Amino acid sequence: MIELELQALSLSREGLLMDVGRVVAASGFALVRQRLVDDRNGVLLTMVVRGPERKQRALEATLDKHERIISFEVSPFVDGPPKPHFAAARSVAKDYVPPPPPAPAPAPIVESKVPKPAETKTPNFQAGVALVPHVRPVSPAFELVAPEVSEATPAPAPKPEPLPEPEPEFDFMRASVPAPAPVVAEEPFVEMVQLEADQAAVEKLLPKLMDDYPQIFPLVKKLEQSVQPGARESSLLLVGQRVGAWVFQRQHALNTKMDLEAAMTRVGVPALSALLEVEYSGNQLHIRNSPLCAEDGHSGCKFLSGYLEGLLGPVIASQGLSIFEVCCRSFGADECVLAVMD
Repeated sequence: MIELELQALSLSREGLLMDVGRVVAASGFALVRQRLVDDRNGVLLTMVVRGPERKQRALEATLDKHERIISFEVSPFVDGPPKPHFAAARSVAKDYVPPPPPAPAPAPIVESKVPKPAETKTPNFQAGVALVPHVRPVSPAFELVAPEVSEATPAPAPKPEPLPEPEPEFDFMRASVPAPAPVVAEEPFVEMVQLEADQAAVEKLLPKLMDDYPQIFPLVKKLEQSVQPGARESSLLLVGQRVGAWVFQRQHALNTKMDLEAAMTRVGVPALSALLEVEYSGNQLHIRNSPLCAEDGHSGCKFLSGYLEGLLGPVIASQGLSIFEVCCRSFGADECVLAVMD
């Protein structure tokens, strides 16, 4: 297991944590903590997640395709002071003066040499004397003799290039090529059509759940298997809401309005502890070894979400309870985590 720090930039804040949390959960990672900060560039989201190292690339590929994420960065989490967000706006000091640009280098000077005019000597004429140019006799030894031109001898004919020797023939043994494996046609992906809850099945099961409470998970699993696949999640949510409202009327009807933290501490956690092992910290409910969520199976977290809605809805002062699944054992996580917000 590894811990990663996910930093993302988005344009809108509403529902961002819920959307990215579902992506993280679907990739097999558990949310450790998160932070949302408004910035002039957009909304800065920081998440610390924990999950299998082999699924990091799948998480990055899913984030890259997410329509709400403009850009993101995933790096190993290092414990210590908070890491600055990569997309945060950089502030510049008011008294900061940028340095002047460097002066351009002087152009090299090229000296051009101009040839001096040749000095001319004027002849010295004497009166009454005729100047005769002096001609130096040529010695016979220095007479120029033109070379005798002999008939050109024909150039030898070029030798023919030797023919390349034939390459020796080799008999190669052909290795037997294995037959290709048969191609197995994959079944096309068919998107599940979500149906409304099977209210008749829920109403029929409620008396049995109230009689066997808190040993109700075997009956809930039978309901999950009996309804149509498209109505599985909606039926689990409805039966959870009905059971949670029944537990509130039975055990906590005298409680007054309170904030979310107090409601989870005084009502939610004690009621859920009668069903399974839970821990609440930082708006996150950690559920260990949920019998409704087996590995490589269907997620049953919808029942627990509906249970909390029916249980806490009457006592939450803000009337804005929001619960969504962050990660689940059925997707490969170590435990199920629900984010509870108002």
